[in-house]
Amino acid sequence: RLPLPPLPTMGSAGRVLQGGASRLSRLRERPAVMKLTEKAASRIKELLQGNEGAAGVRLGIKSRGCNGMSYTMNYAQGKGPGEEEVTDHGVKVFVDPKAIMHIVGTEMDFVEDEISSEFVFHNPNATGTCGCGESFTTKEQPGEALAA
Repeated sequence: RLPLPPLPTMGSAGRVLQGGASRLSRLRERPAVMKLTEKAASRIKELLQGNEGAAGVRLGIKSRGCNGMSYTMNYAQGKGPGEEEVTDHGVKVFVDPKAIMHIVGTEMDFVEDEISSEFVFHNPNATGTCGCGESFTTKEQPGEALAA
């Protein structure tokens, strides 16, 4: 074997990868922002059948309710700028960029009983909910107090 030449004393030692990630790890698929149960997906499919122009639903959050935030859901014709697209059980949910940090890891379900039928969000980030379950709060995200 031939000896390796000495390393230069000045200059670049190599490339810097953000977060130390290798090229292969950057190519791996990220986990979805949220998950849907089969019941939630089935109900979304039913709702989309009545709206021909909709490609899916848009999930967001709004500042309201006695605990700070509540979920919003509307028909969506496609993915908007900065939105995350979640495809689960054959339906698409587009997550508003302002909502992403508040709902990461959330499971969306659809529940029916004798009195009501509604989407239910099992959110691991929720640090509090109101008595009626309509609103929730999460830990303040870095920079959020300044943006408000």
